[in-house]
Amino acid sequence: MSRNLKEGLRWIDQAEADLKTARDCLEDGNYYASAFFAQQSAEKALKGFLYSRGFRALVTHSVLELLEESSKHEAEFSAHVNCGMELDKHYIGSRYPNFYPSGAPYKYYTREVAEKCLSCAESILKESKRYLKE
Repeated sequence: MSRNLKEGLRWIDQAEADLKTARDCLEDGNYYASAFFAQQSAEKALKGFLYSRGFRALVTHSVLELLEESSKHEAEFSAHVNCGMELDKHYIGSRYPNFYPSGAPYKYYTREVAEKCLSCAESILKESKRYLKE
């Protein structure tokens, strides 16, 4: 197995763990945490794909930016752009009170929002895994 593929699979492994955490948080009613871990899963899945293609340093946390870069290598990633825009809202917004005019971030999250984020993360992870074969 190539070093690039091995590194990509390492990131995919963590993306799967983050997706499980997002599901667990959803079931526990921790919708803000579910949205955050869904974003993390998608980010790591895309980084896994890009590392498998030889990238060495990916410093962005933007799912949208990672999708745009991934689309240069596999056009199918462009179908997930709307998910990227959705998930990017939750990287900071799910955790920091000063993202909102008042109240704590968790108060702004519903099951519907968390489910949408989870669905997006699942589709991005599935797409990323299509290209990482041993």
